[in-house]
Amino acid sequence: MFLKIRDLMKSFGEGDNRVEVLKGIDLDIEKGEFCVLLGPSGSGKSTLLNIIGGIDSSDAGFIAIDGEKTGEMKEKKLTLYRRKHLGFVFQMYNLIPNLTIRENIEVGAFLSSRPLDIDEMMQTLGIYEHRNKLPNQLSGGQQQRTAIGRALIKNPDILLCDEPTGALDYKTSKEILKLIETVNQKYGNTIVMVTHNDAIKFMADRVVHLRDGMIRKNYVNENKIPAEELDW
Repeated sequence: MFLKIRDLMKSFGEGDNRVEVLKGIDLDIEKGEFCVLLGPSGSGKSTLLNIIGGIDSSDAGFIAIDGEKTGEMKEKKLTLYRRKHLGFVFQMYNLIPNLTIRENIEVGAFLSSRPLDIDEMMQTLGIYEHRNKLPNQLSGGQQQRTAIGRALIKNPDILLCDEPTGALDYKTSKEILKLIETVNQKYGNTIVMVTHNDAIKFMADRVVHLRDGMIRKNYVNENKIPAEELDW
């Protein structure tokens, strides 16, 4: 199993203010699978994503990626591991304002020993003609494409997406979802996406519903539909 999560527990606060956010999560995700984490605010889905990404640590249980337990890594090794194996796409684009689109994506390439071809990546993302512009000269959707390119250029094993369409309108959201679908098919990255948008589950390989820090449903989508056909 490529991504293995066992009995994961996480709480915040102390004493009377202690809140259990994850209450024993068990989850397996295959290599190349597109997994969507759904659930209301406070269900624990973003916390789970952050622990998978090594941004946060669990109180108990473990995560193993391709047989390596992230919790057993010292800080330096974990940093190298994140750099080599993980790509992050957030709702906020976090682009460097005084760098061009190409240069923003190159920042990701510098972190990798096996980066993808940057020109081909920009063609796939549909931003090649904007490569010499600055982020503030682009639309929100184009900035999100650039952020996806920066995460993908290092060819990560796992692409972690936290509400990547949350700040975008319907049309642009569909374009970004089509792009993520293309990336998954073309490069074979494992994708774990947190979203509030229930419709996205129909394009995913695996759908995981969280509520109150527990997995309530976990199933493989037998009848996937293309992102193009999603409606909400």
